[in-house]
Amino acid sequence: MSDEVLVERRGAVQVITINRPQAKNALNESVGKAVAAAVDELDESDELWVGVLTGAGGTFSAGMDLKGFLRGESPSIEGRGLCGITQTPPRKPLIGAVEGWALAGGFELLLACDLVVAARTARFGVPEVKRSLVAGAGAAMLLPRRVPFAIALEMLLTGEPFGAERAAEVGLVNRLTDDGGALDGALELAATVAANGPLAVAATKQIARASADWTLDEGWARQSEVMKPVFGSEDAREGATAFAEKRAPVWKGR
Repeated sequence: MSDEVLVERRGAVQVITINRPQAKNALNESVGKAVAAAVDELDESDELWVGVLTGAGGTFSAGMDLKGFLRGESPSIEGRGLCGITQTPPRKPLIGAVEGWALAGGFELLLACDLVVAARTARFGVPEVKRSLVAGAGAAMLLPRRVPFAIALEMLLTGEPFGAERAAEVGLVNRLTDDGGALDGALELAATVAANGPLAVAATKQIARASADWTLDEGWARQSEVMKPVFGSEDAREGATAFAEKRAPVWKGR
């Protein structure tokens, strides 16, 4: 794992930190490969149930490293998108923790996250049109699914940034914290998610993310396919047993 991305475990939560504060956590090839490897570990581990993605030094990410781009580097992974998550997000929940700027490609990483916690002074933006570019790592397609259509177009077509308070108002940010508190806030939210049955959480995320592409009739059948293994799992029996016995459940992820 590159030292430009730090990965640690806090119980059932994996924390991924983009660690290039001197470059405002700009995304280069090394960062792209390391973040992709980290989320692969998240999905493959039987001990990790939720991920948190953040940036070091008071900035989430200022987007793609243009110096690396001029050297021929790319933070995208073939078939998987930016840092391996914008086209193929992890199966398990991923929470973004934002201090400072989440800009351009950095903002698009947030759209691959399921939940977002931000400091009140955080700023969000997709300024690509100001350089006659297109936010093609996810924002142009995915932002209209996350916020009202007119708000998404305002961000995409003006290129002007939004503050965290406004982002929370339109539903882009789940929770606001004081400055310096975004990671702690994200960890608190992650702990709440991780306390639930991991199979049920992953299946629920899968249904919620995929359902926009299903017709209503198709959706019931597809949902049933995803749900059936969960209802037949050891964890489902443990959940019911723990409720009857008035104790906390002990999840095994199977």
